Amino acid sequence: MSLPHAIDVPAEAHGQRLDVFLAAQLDGVSRSRVQLLIDQGDVLVDGEPEKPSLKLRGGERIAILGEPHPPPLKAVPEAIPLDVVYEDADLAVVNKPAGMMVHAGAGQTRARVSQVGAAAGEEGAAANQKFDARSSGTLVNALLHRFKTLSSTAGELRPGIVHRLDKSTSGLIVVAKNDRAHAALGAMFAGRRVEKTYLALVHGSVAREKGTISAAVSRDRVRRTRMTTQPNENARSAVTHYEVLRRLTSRFGKFTLLRVRIETGRTHQIRVHMASIGHPVVGDTLYGSAAQLTAQLAAPPPRSNRQKPRSPTGGSSSPGRKAEPERLRLGRNFLHAARLEFTHPLTGELLQLEAPLPEELTAFLSRLESV
Repeated sequence: MSLPHAIDVPAEAHGQRLDVFLAAQLDGVSRSRVQLLIDQGDVLVDGEPEKPSLKLRGGERIAILGEPHPPPLKAVPEAIPLDVVYEDADLAVVNKPAGMMVHAGAGQTRARVSQVGAAAGEEGAAANQKFDARSSGTLVNALLHRFKTLSSTAGELRPGIVHRLDKSTSGLIVVAKNDRAHAALGAMFAGRRVEKTYLALVHGSVAREKGTISAAVSRDRVRRTRMTTQPNENARSAVTHYEVLRRLTSRFGKFTLLRVRIETGRTHQIRVHMASIGHPVVGDTLYGSAAQLTAQLAAPPPRSNRQKPRSPTGGSSSPGRKAEPERLRLGRNFLHAARLEFTHPLTGELLQLEAPLPEELTAFLSRLESV
């Protein structure tokens, strides 16, 4: 932590927002970083904490108590439970739960970190004086605690990470324990020699029993959190094969359970590909799925004039309150990395590993199929 830094607000800054003013004054510090400092109480205006939206008058003295330039993120071990499907001296395969980030990044907030830390316990953080809340609660933190040593190829923030799964996607992920294994695994993924199979529930009834989507994927220029299949000079080839496992017609609509195999591993590949053919993954609000499903109410049977109930005064009774439709919410994407098949890069052993659908997904299917 650096010593407090003081800034006197000039008269010409009258009317400016506090966060906008500070972002302009602090070289190389983003407005989002300034807002975080303010929200943490590390910015005082005339000795008092304020909101980022405070309108300055001019003449105030601003004290910055925190570090405008945070130190580089570094993952630390945390005692978070892991479901290890396979392990040897060189690599491991872990069944990641939905809701867990693979590694920390610029978008991870303290609020999310605090939730994960509370669930996992505070022992690991208290024992490590270098604990940094910005890089907490991820799969990497759990891996470091379980395996102690991981490959360093991907850097201090992503030790052992050869490939990734989205935060809201569950399932199998390969981890390298040393740099030799990491290099070999990386070459296998790049050469498309790892077979990755997913289970996905999508909206609607997919027309064909089997199909292939071959559409290049790139970052959406307008909505930067999304990917797109729209033509773009930065687009990268992506190939997705799908096969229908089950078709569901329910009171919540029609759905299709798919087995999906991807040749490439682009960001959000399955999600953006399925949305591109009009069948977004259930629960994936980023690509068009509703946040919750609403059951269709059955139409009441028609009444004849003789059947209409009469009020005590002889007139027709007033209609009752309309029944509320049943609603169903998943709270994650219905996408699960169910199977990995590859040849061990160092021993030559054929590995065929599977992870069953997690309980929340099987329960969701049961709700859809119930009468």
